[in-house]
Amino acid sequence: MPIPSRAALVDHLVRSRIAGDVATPRDNNLSHYRQLANGDRHYWLGLELGDRWTDEQDVLAVMAERCGVNDDPEHRQGQDTIDPELTVDALERMAARLRKAADGEERVLFATGHPGGLLDVHRRTADALRRAGCEIVRIPSGLTADEGMVFQFADVAMLERGATLWHTHSPAPMAAILDALEHRGRPLPDLVVADHGWAGCAGQRGLDAIGYADCNDPALFLGEAEGALQVTVPLDDHVTDPRFYDPMTDYLLAAAGLLPEEPPAA
Repeated sequence: MPIPSRAALVDHLVRSRIAGDVATPRDNNLSHYRQLANGDRHYWLGLELGDRWTDEQDVLAVMAERCGVNDDPEHRQGQDTIDPELTVDALERMAARLRKAADGEERVLFATGHPGGLLDVHRRTADALRRAGCEIVRIPSGLTADEGMVFQFADVAMLERGATLWHTHSPAPMAAILDALEHRGRPLPDLVVADHGWAGCAGQRGLDAIGYADCNDPALFLGEAEGALQVTVPLDDHVTDPRFYDPMTDYLLAAAGLLPEEPPAA
């Protein structure tokens, strides 16, 4: 499949509702912004925001700037948006950090709290970095967090409960991994590629962290604004078919120079 141009990718993001008019409704977005501003740590995604974001309107302003949601505070119900141009801009920033990792043959840790949507995006990125000479961090075995097992499948750390891959916003699984690496005298990753609390926890610990976030998960965008995360890519993180992310991943890896060269035509 050919690598999409920027214009073609923007069109695909809108048609697949990864960006553009997304499924997350406006009232849900505003509710999450309000709860973050009110100090509900569930919405801080592992970051320590202190009292810097106690005004819901300040959160909305950052989300309008970095994610592309409607900036009108009077728009309380109905449709909300992610700007696909901002999505691609962030993918290109992420690609630059992945290229740096490849050039330095860095240790990279992948993790997801959204295995139903983003697992294959992370897996393909891990495969590409390994081919480029990076070490993909293997997490210690036997880790637990949030009444589940922290384990690794296809190079991606996830939370499992009752033989089910778990959707989680919690930073606790990433904290368990980083604590275990330190306790066992193993080096921490040079780069973490993740989402949700996995990315927030890594950034809060001072690690280079890049990741993905939906328009109702403002914390990672605030973290990027403050410098705790290097890149946050805005997107709907669980569309109806995870294969819709394939062109986006192709674009990301091509921009990073990480796709294998195609053999010459016969």
